[in-house]
Amino acid sequence: MTDPLREMQRLQREMNRVFTGLEQPLSQEVPLVNAWVGEGDVVVTAELPGVDPAKVDISVVGNTLTISGTRDADPLKEGESYHRQERHYGRFSRSLQLPFHVEAGKVEARYERGVLRITLPRAEADKPRKIAVQVQ
Repeated sequence: MTDPLREMQRLQREMNRVFTGLEQPLSQEVPLVNAWVGEGDVVVTAELPGVDPAKVDISVVGNTLTISGTRDADPLKEGESYHRQERHYGRFSRSLQLPFHVEAGKVEARYERGVLRITLPRAEADKPRKIAVQVQ
């Protein structure tokens, strides 16, 4: 089933691109993320301004991280209407394939100034092991 609001937002973005002549992408994955990989973990940050942290769900299955939740629409006062609306609201979901499996029970998440920071430690079973060579 197609979400009519999401379809209207897609159509609005496409019309803006056509009339402004700019080479904008027709869709954008939300939330925007950055990911850093270290030897023992992955750190992912996600832009979630205006999102109530209580409305964010984080799940890890194998090596896939999923961030989902809801951003509420900004309330309009009586007599107000939008002149321009570019910030998305409603449900969002973003899945990222990580470079290795993680210890789901040790994942940590912090939300500060509109940015969600998730630290995902590498699973012990997935860490490289040094094998000693035996001499006979």
